Amino acid sequence: MSAASSALSPQRDPLSYTVPRDAIAGLVVFLVALPLCLGVAVASGADPIAGLLAGIVGGLIVGPLSKSQTSVSGPAAGLVAIVIAQINSLGFEAFLLAVVLAGVIQIGMGLAKAGFIAAFFPTSVIKGLLAAIGVILVLKQLPHLFGHDTDPEGEMAFQQPDHGNTFSSLWDITGDVHLGAATIGFVSLGLLFAWGKIKALKSSPLPAPLFVAVLGVLMYMMFRSIGGPWAIESGHLVNVPSSGSFSSFFGALKSPDFSRWVDPAIYVGAVTIALVASLETLLNVEAVDRIDPKQRHTPPSHELLSQGVGNVVSGMIGGLPVTSVIVRSSVNIDTGGQTKLSTIIHGVLLLTSVVFLPWLLNMIPLSCLAAILIVTGIKLASPKFVKQMWDEGRYQFIPFVVTVLAIVFTDLLIGVLIGLAVAISFILNSNLRRPIRRHMEKHLGGDVIRIELAEQVSFLKRGALTKELDSLPAGSQLVLDATNTDYIDPDVLDLIRDYKNETAPAHGVKVSLRGFRSKYAMDDQTEHVDHATRERQQDLDPQQVLELLLDGNRRFRAGDKLNRDLTRQVRATADGQHPMACVLSCIDSRAPAEMIFDCGLGDIFSARIAGNVTSPKVMGSVEYACAVAGAKLILVMGHSRCGAVTAAVKWAFRQPLGEEAAKCSHVESILEDIHQCIEASDQSSFEAMTPEEQDEYIDEVARKNVSRVVDEVLEQSPVLARLESEGRIMIRGAIYDVKSGGLTVFGPDGQEGETEAVSHSQV
Repeated sequence: MSAASSALSPQRDPLSYTVPRDAIAGLVVFLVALPLCLGVAVASGADPIAGLLAGIVGGLIVGPLSKSQTSVSGPAAGLVAIVIAQINSLGFEAFLLAVVLAGVIQIGMGLAKAGFIAAFFPTSVIKGLLAAIGVILVLKQLPHLFGHDTDPEGEMAFQQPDHGNTFSSLWDITGDVHLGAATIGFVSLGLLFAWGKIKALKSSPLPAPLFVAVLGVLMYMMFRSIGGPWAIESGHLVNVPSSGSFSSFFGALKSPDFSRWVDPAIYVGAVTIALVASLETLLNVEAVDRIDPKQRHTPPSHELLSQGVGNVVSGMIGGLPVTSVIVRSSVNIDTGGQTKLSTIIHGVLLLTSVVFLPWLLNMIPLSCLAAILIVTGIKLASPKFVKQMWDEGRYQFIPFVVTVLAIVFTDLLIGVLIGLAVAISFILNSNLRRPIRRHMEKHLGGDVIRIELAEQVSFLKRGALTKELDSLPAGSQLVLDATNTDYIDPDVLDLIRDYKNETAPAHGVKVSLRGFRSKYAMDDQTEHVDHATRERQQDLDPQQVLELLLDGNRRFRAGDKLNRDLTRQVRATADGQHPMACVLSCIDSRAPAEMIFDCGLGDIFSARIAGNVTSPKVMGSVEYACAVAGAKLILVMGHSRCGAVTAAVKWAFRQPLGEEAAKCSHVESILEDIHQCIEASDQSSFEAMTPEEQDEYIDEVARKNVSRVVDEVLEQSPVLARLESEGRIMIRGAIYDVKSGGLTVFGPDGQEGETEAVSHSQV
């Protein structure tokens, strides 16, 4: 690894690189989180200080404990409805006790490794959550951008505290636009968009959101001096309650009412808060990890433990429940946050600013913060992101869209549950439609249907497998392949046993098993013929053998080779062989006949010699193959780019043979045979050819050599000539193309011809 790449690796970033970026990101997150903390508290019917306390705990307690480098925790808008209900039913101090107990439950869940459920959240729902938060940010912050601040920041539900909803609030903007706030908002928005396009601004060490916040304060001061409709009142600014000092700040903290510990309602509230907060945390952390540029992974169970400790502390000091919050986390990532240091810095700033700097914070217009959040929302719900989901197909796109719409029109929790329900229904439907892979294979014994079981075969796939088995026609040959399967549900095993032992025999279906583990008590067995047997050899005629080889070559080219039990073939052919054909081919390593024709053990004789030439010893081998062993086809197979033919051409035209051929002391006998196919008069024209034309000439010589060998086989062997005249064998020539893997077969007259493959039902 280079020094530069090592320096920028996630684990070894030097402090000089991360601290400045984390400090700036923490400052921006603080500016955004401050009004959100206050707004969530107001929307929940709690004192604003309770929201600030939750934000402080999220930064100073959860931040150091969490193993997430980018997630920022604090009071969550997704819990607003639950917090309102619990405060109204329990009272605030008793509610704090429920928060403490919820934290204890989360700690227990973390220790019990309950975070594993995060692995089961469908990708479409996680991405829908991201896009929905983006849409909600844009819709909810547009009123604040215009200075219409009737609802608190941080309110994210469709139904709003003012009894309106997300869309009615947009309509209300028309009658309530604040000139000064709107001007700051749109100037901020324009600057944020321009920042990424103007080179001088883009390279600035100061992030755009921080510059926008400072500019907002300056414009607020300028408009205040101008007065009139430009002046911005406190209702359009951040409103931090002033405590004056740390002692007064901590003196205002409230404690849980431990006297209510026997009240069952406390435990119901605690379980409710723990479950909802945990679900929201796991969802948000999964989503944040997806938008982390470094794609780091947060251990979900450890995150539950961290959040649990945070909720115990928050409840003890009078704060709201905390969760991982995707809005703050997104801002953290957008502004360059590298490590959890940015989260901690944001917590420190929350703590110190509310004591020492409320006067300065209360000069920040909400409209400039709204612009920051709108840009964040647009990034989360960009058209490019939506198009990416569309391109992934309806099984991803529909649950994604449903999740987005459900969250926008309800709230985060209900919307996610609806999205999960839709995603699960699509998963179930997919399992019912395509629970297995089905292949049609052409073996020597006829068509074989191979059903390949998935890695995990649960009871959900039982119905689909039943449907697949019931659809098999009578007399079929079936292979159930569990080679890649780790788990099979007992119900599915019972189905397979019943089908093999009862249903299949009744319908004449031969069932072969492969790859089943020993614990299933189902041994591998093959019922179909997958190698050349005496019976199959006798049933085939020469043309059918040729078609079988051509079928095999088509499978070879398509990468769809037959799945064979080679161990069984070794045992089956140990006592004898009954091959279909004899292939006389070149020794070239690129032209192995068994692979080119997708053959198994015992299917073909393979005689290989450089240049696929003939000799008495070769002829003896071919005669044995046909006259004794019963092969029905002799295929003389040359190939393109043949080294032996190339050497023969160069030798014939008095050119150097090259280093390789020059090292051989017996190669001339082979070259002399091939030399018969070369015209001496071609020398001058060959020398004038381009390299491409010379290659074509050499391939043409290889084709002529194949035709010559075909003729010589019949001329030199009366035995083979007699068998051919009786129709018991057929001899053909062919050229194999080493580039494409294709095969050209010559007809009886030596001319190239297309041979149509016949189906095995015709064979």
